[in-house]
Parts: sequence; structure tokens; C-alpha cells
Amino acid sequence: MPEATLTTPESPRAASAASDAGEFTPLMRQIKGQRLLERRIGWYTAGMTVNALAMAAVVAGVLWLGDSWWTVLLAVPFALFSTRTSFYGHDAGHAQIARSRKVNRLLGLLHGNLLLGMSSAWWNDKHNRHHANPNHLDKDPDVGEGVMVWTEGQAEKRTGFARWLTRNQARLFFPLLLLEGIALKVASVQMVAKGEGWEKQSRARVVESLLLVTHFVAYAALIFSAMGPGKALLFAFIHHALFGLHLGAVFAPNHKGMEMPDPDVRWGHLRKQVLTSRNVRGGLVTDWMMGGLNYQIEHHLFPNMPRVHLRLAQPMVRHYCREAGVSYAETGLIDSYRQALTHMHGVGAELRAQRRAGG
Repeated sequence: MPEATLTTPESPRAASAASDAGEFTPLMRQIKGQRLLERRIGWYTAGMTVNALAMAAVVAGVLWLGDSWWTVLLAVPFALFSTRTSFYGHDAGHAQIARSRKVNRLLGLLHGNLLLGMSSAWWNDKHNRHHANPNHLDKDPDVGEGVMVWTEGQAEKRTGFARWLTRNQARLFFPLLLLEGIALKVASVQMVAKGEGWEKQSRARVVESLLLVTHFVAYAALIFSAMGPGKALLFAFIHHALFGLHLGAVFAPNHKGMEMPDPDVRWGHLRKQVLTSRNVRGGLVTDWMMGGLNYQIEHHLFPNMPRVHLRLAQPMVRHYCREAGVSYAETGLIDSYRQALTHMHGVGAELRAQRRAGG
């Protein structure tokens, strides 16, 4: 008598996972076939070298011009190239630049901690959680309750000054970004100082701390040795205000106003990343100013893809999504801001209605 064969019904979760993987796998195969995940070490080396020389030229200009109002104006290009520096730190965090994890880590420390005064460990932790679950209220730190809120449910909880902020958050968004450059550094220092999460990485914490201290000391020495206290503080404010504004202007259009997944509904990688992201159309100038992150859908689908390859992947991804029946959001720069601000304004609508009604 033949031995009986027992079969176990596949669980709904396992079947769903297999379906999700099957939906994304053909696209991944296409991308790999075009070699778009291969490293572009030469391109990154040239770009980082040019950016470092530009930063050095600004520093030399500050020292050469000295205590002059013209020196204060150099805060503008310094902010521009500081943002470029942050793009390289971002790419290193995603392992886009080098094949070696250690090299990417070193590049992240250089561009984040040393050159910007921002903890690469803090940024990577926050940003990777965002990538894992974009626009997920319980898991994405970028849509958690903070100065801004992103859902009516979050808005209902606001009281006092925070309630006023929420009512007016759309019109206050860009002015508040002027403080973002400082806020990023404060958050970085707080994370390193608290020590939470560093229990098994004491050496890494020491390295992060030393590089942050080196940055702040060198920055203060530069501006206060070249200028009087008033001009030095003004230089620092303009630099950080424009840096925060530039960064915020790059990241704001990417997800604000897009789908926010229902915690009870499981999406696969393709839908999770595509439906929550928005691309911004533009030419080479837009690509340069936004660090290639205007191809946000492609970046989220393939976070370790070298930035220079994102525009090459876009036609394939857009066509694949069309064939799969997955909505692919793409718009112009101005309209992307309009959509993001419209969403922020809508979140505060009920609070404004209550205020008009005297509630």
C-alpha cells in the first residue's frame, strides 16, 4: 500500500507573501538585467571630490574676506553644498556608493558627523524605518506627531499652541523649514548623548561623539575667527536656515498627501513603496537640486540603487506599474508642493471649523 502524503493548506499570510514577492520579482529581474544596481564608484568619487572642493572654496572665501558683509553672503553657497553633502551621506546610508559596508559607514560618518554635525547613526535609524513602512502611522517616524501632524486623528489630539500650529500648518510649513537645519543637529546630539541603543556599540558612540564635537568646534572657530560675533551668528543662521529649507523642499513632495496604509491591510513591497510615493518631473537642474530624490518611487523600490541610475530605471518602473495596474504618481515641482500643502491644510480643516464655531 503506498505511503500517504499529507499536505498542509498554505496559510493566507504565506500565500499573500508569495503573491507580493511574485508581483515585484519580475521588475527586480528587469532592473538587474540592465545592471542598474551595480555600483558607480567613479561617478561618486568625482561628485564627492567636486563637492568637497566647493565646500573648501567657501571656507577659503570666508577666511579671505574676513569681517565683511560679503562674507555673510557666502552662507548661501555654503548651504547649497551642505545639502549636496547630505545627499552623499544619505546615499552612503543606503549602501549605494561602495560595495563594502565599512566604506559606506566611513563615508556616512565623514559626510554626516564631520562635515554636517549630524549623526549618521541617528539618520540611518530614522530613515530606514521610514523606508520599511512609508506613511505608516504606527511605524514611519516621518508621519509621527511632531510640530506638524498628518491625519485628522492626530489633529484632534492637539491642544493649546500646538492646536494653533495645526490650524495654520500649511502656511507655516516653509517658514518652519528654516529651523529644520538646527533641529536635525539637536536631534543628532540628543540621540548620541542619551546613549539609548548604544549598549553594544560603545566604540561607535565614541566615534560619533568625537566627530560631532570636532565639527562644532571647527565650525565655531571658522566663523568667529573670521568675523565679529554679530556677523558670525548671522552667517550661521542663514547657513542653517537655507540648509533646512533646501532639505525640506526636497523631501516634502515625496510622500505628503500620498496614500497612508491601513494598519490592518498588508501591502507587498511594490504597492507599499509605489502607492505612498510621488515622483517630481524635471530636467537636469531639478535632478541636481533634489539630489535625484525626485525619482522617489524608484528610490523606494530600490534603495541601494546608485542615485545616477534612478532616472534610467524610471521608464521601466512606470511601464511595469501601468501593466500591473498600480497607480504611479508623477507631477511637476510646483504641483507637488500644491498637493502636499493641500493635504496639510485639509488635516487642520476641522480645527479651523471648530474655531469659527467658537469650539
